[in-house]
Amino acid sequence: MTAHPPAAARRGRGRSRRVVAPFTAVSVLVAGAALAGCGQQRDADTYTVMNSSTDESYHRWDAEAMARCGKELGVTIEQQSVPAAQVMTKALRMASSKSLPDIVQFDASEMPTFADAGGLVDLRTLGLSTDDIPDGIVDFGSYKGTYYGAARSVNTLALFYNKDVLDQAGVEVPTTWAELRATAQKLTRGKQYGLALSAGGAEDGVFQFTPFMWSNGGDETDLDGPKVVEALDYWKDLLKDRSLSKSTVNWTQADVNDQFMAGNAAMMINGPWQVETLNSDTSLHWGIAPIPVPRAGDDSVGPLGGAVLTVPNTGDEAREKTAGKIVACLASEKEQLTYALNSWMVPANAKAAAVWREKVPELDSLADQVAVARSRTAKLGAGWSSVSLALQSAFQSALTGQSSETALKRAQQRATSGN
Repeated sequence: MTAHPPAAARRGRGRSRRVVAPFTAVSVLVAGAALAGCGQQRDADTYTVMNSSTDESYHRWDAEAMARCGKELGVTIEQQSVPAAQVMTKALRMASSKSLPDIVQFDASEMPTFADAGGLVDLRTLGLSTDDIPDGIVDFGSYKGTYYGAARSVNTLALFYNKDVLDQAGVEVPTTWAELRATAQKLTRGKQYGLALSAGGAEDGVFQFTPFMWSNGGDETDLDGPKVVEALDYWKDLLKDRSLSKSTVNWTQADVNDQFMAGNAAMMINGPWQVETLNSDTSLHWGIAPIPVPRAGDDSVGPLGGAVLTVPNTGDEAREKTAGKIVACLASEKEQLTYALNSWMVPANAKAAAVWREKVPELDSLADQVAVARSRTAKLGAGWSSVSLALQSAFQSALTGQSSETALKRAQQRATSGN
């Protein structure tokens, strides 16, 4: 939905669709592993971190950070990277064979599933402090009030726009839904669409829908409520205007970025993980702004995205304590700032974030969006996966002809039943 970008693509690459494991299966496998303890002999001074840093840049940045922390703590830290869509299933297999790594970096939307099954250790009991972390980001790494996941950086979505295209058309950056619709219509010409976004049948699409749902007062606990219907109808209006490509129902966030960079979209909804790729084209002059809101004065409430470092409950308290120290080092103010400047994400630590704003002022509005962003799992915890799958199906139905009300009514039924 990912270890670094949420539900998203790193450096322009699409994210695979996640395989959502049945919650009961997770509970059995994880609980069994926790009760039985660690089933393999391990080198006392070697610790393993499993993440999804398969991209060369992210893998290198993580390796460098682990080397620094390993030197500081007097241990060796090995990195095991698997594709983002496979982190949960890989962790489950390792739990069943009692071979869990010392640290697992989960996408924050997946962490509650492992935590609910008793598979994670409370980081506060391992000495980690949350004093300099904003409450919303503490909640992002928590489940039922217990702090299980330390975020090094967080992110959210914003409106990216082609400065040259908007200037030539003589239009301002839109701030409301009405302005966005009018501007997108005006910028739609020839092969260029006014706006690109992801409405695909995967977590990318759900991630991109939440700013429209939440800013309009909609709620994931009431998918067929009028405010959610209005938000999906707004997407349908953009499609009806031809401001969106019909292919939007198939696009990942990486595809959206490709369209924007190719000049096929004047604006796009996307995240900071695309900045490195955007900056690779020096002829592209882009800007960033908050996602437009339904009415002037409304808050632009986006999804808080990113990953959290967790310590699995293996029963080996000594190793868990050292793993906690590794997490604390990787999530320290200094390491967060280094990581965020590399990845264009926003540091989770408030002090590091203040320095980050000064160093990358062009992304200052993104930090403002993060300040009011919400965690997808804050209300539903492990139940988010059912809602996500239900919404994915609703997008496909509504954007290809079915009414939003009918599609979302079915989505609510699916989310409630788990089918």
